[in-house]
Amino acid sequence: MVKSKLAGMVIGATALSLAWTPAALAQTEIHWWHAFTGRLGELLAEQVEKFNASQDEYHVVGSHKGNYSETLNAGIAAFRAGEQPHILMVFEVGTATMMAAGGAIKPVYEVMAEGGAEFNPDGYLGAVKGYYTTTTGEMLSLPYNSSTPVIYVNRDLFTEAGLDPDMDLSTWQQVDAALTALKEGGVDCPLTTAWQSWVHLENFSAYHNVPFATKENGFAGLDTELAFNGPVQVKHIETMGQWAADGRFLYAGRRNEGGANFRGGECALFTESSAGYAGVKAQAEFDFQIRPLPYWDGVEGAPQNTIIGGSSLWVLSGHEAGEYEGVAAFLSFLSTSDIQAKWHQDTGYLPITLAAAAQTKDEGFYEANPGTEIAGMQMTAKAPTPNSKGLRLGNFDQIRGIIDEELEAVWAGDKTAQAALDSAVERGNALLRRFEQANR
Repeated sequence: MVKSKLAGMVIGATALSLAWTPAALAQTEIHWWHAFTGRLGELLAEQVEKFNASQDEYHVVGSHKGNYSETLNAGIAAFRAGEQPHILMVFEVGTATMMAAGGAIKPVYEVMAEGGAEFNPDGYLGAVKGYYTTTTGEMLSLPYNSSTPVIYVNRDLFTEAGLDPDMDLSTWQQVDAALTALKEGGVDCPLTTAWQSWVHLENFSAYHNVPFATKENGFAGLDTELAFNGPVQVKHIETMGQWAADGRFLYAGRRNEGGANFRGGECALFTESSAGYAGVKAQAEFDFQIRPLPYWDGVEGAPQNTIIGGSSLWVLSGHEAGEYEGVAAFLSFLSTSDIQAKWHQDTGYLPITLAAAAQTKDEGFYEANPGTEIAGMQMTAKAPTPNSKGLRLGNFDQIRGIIDEELEAVWAGDKTAQAALDSAVERGNALLRRFEQANR
């Protein structure tokens, strides 16, 4: 009987204890919608797990919502339905769309100030920070994964074709000669690319200091017009069209389909994001090297600097103040040098903070992994000009689709480079005018 009473007392005490614990243990959930799968998705999940384990006030839930375009569209639809996440990953070409969203976003500089989180906007690389800030320097979204294009070299295929794998590939003239020699040496795929618009028109224009669009590529006003049908861009696309006709350039798709061909050892050269490093390192069974993106010798001012791709994290409005404190804490965590340095080293994305870059260098990573420093050097070697600080264009995801369609016509031999780029500019300008009209 005594034992039974004691047991009852213990059970009652336990029940009372449990009745009090939910308030103490309750965590505020923070929802983050993102576009990463595969290795990048695993590394993102690792960051979330580390944050959740580092404190007990907040619990971040990461959810994959498709590719970049699908994630942006999912976020827009969710906001309209009143079911928006706290944080939305948006690729860089969606920046103008998010800026125009008005009350749908809560600027990061406000979130961090109100949340009392540690945050130093000046700690970010200038070329990265400038993409996501107002003209007065206020950060609207938090840079997360930023990359820039480089060229990957399959050194084994160069050797098999009788070429010196250390040959100079700084200019497109030198690449042209190498592609001919590779083809003659039995290489079926001398060159392939990922993200053709981003690499061969957007970054190409910045790297050669020629405008992609007027009004400082859209930074100076919504009344911008596309300008990537100039002589420098036409010459490049015309040359690539000839490479495609001769079998020196293999077009595999609009996104990163060409990556499988390169990682599988089929292609000798591959123009791709610096963030392709993670996949190439993990899968390539050949000796590879990272080189700077080539430029056309003879173009005044080239090489200038390339621009970023990737995404930033936008905070959506409509949540409670306490939840935004959790958002601020998480964004501050993502900005720490340890997290950023590991992210850079694991993925090939840029070290978006100065502290992360310094830490990576001090740890000897660049010395042990030659070529991984090239992306950062390429971005920061020169101060950005109005032509090379980035792009801020409305409806740009749809404009990219138009560019892809017109470039495909060139690769197929159905259009000249001039006709294709003229058409892309005309069709793209119609979308810019629609965006301007909607956001006056």
